[in-house]
Amino acid sequence: MSRVAKNPVVVPSGVEVTVAADKISMKGPLGTLTQALKGEVKVEREGDKLLCKATSESAQADAMSGTMRALLANMVVGVSKGFERKLTLVGVGYRAQAAGDSLNLTLGFSHPVVHKMPKGVKVATPSQTEIVLTGSDKQQVGQVAAEIRAYREPEPYKGKGVRYADEVVILKETKKK
Repeated sequence: MSRVAKNPVVVPSGVEVTVAADKISMKGPLGTLTQALKGEVKVEREGDKLLCKATSESAQADAMSGTMRALLANMVVGVSKGFERKLTLVGVGYRAQAAGDSLNLTLGFSHPVVHKMPKGVKVATPSQTEIVLTGSDKQQVGQVAAEIRAYREPEPYKGKGVRYADEVVILKETKKK
């Protein structure tokens, strides 16, 4: 059995869990999330804990049980606390401004970049060079952060671009004559 799947997922108070044959849904103070269940994994509820068990002895079922346990743990955190991803803009004239459900970026192009936020992800700009993305779905928040970063990735000589707040950009040395 997967070592990850051996640990149960603890469901805190205030989070409702509904386990059906083909999906599991969680409802908490920050919203509702659902996850489709594979036939290789069985989810059991014991009190305030969720257990993921492989239905067969195959390596695929074993791997999926650990994956499902991680997805369920992320769902519990998402509906109770939420996820946050911070981005910073490095470069002269690089600015960001949140306007409702869109993010206006000035990244040195001849045109402004407008990124529309999907449902479930909120954006805030505490300063012109900081972007804070929040939401209950970890995968969705990470995907939106990656899409925003892809507009202007950090370049290796000066480090200019959009980067994650905890990202370390290793700068290359310039060519010597």
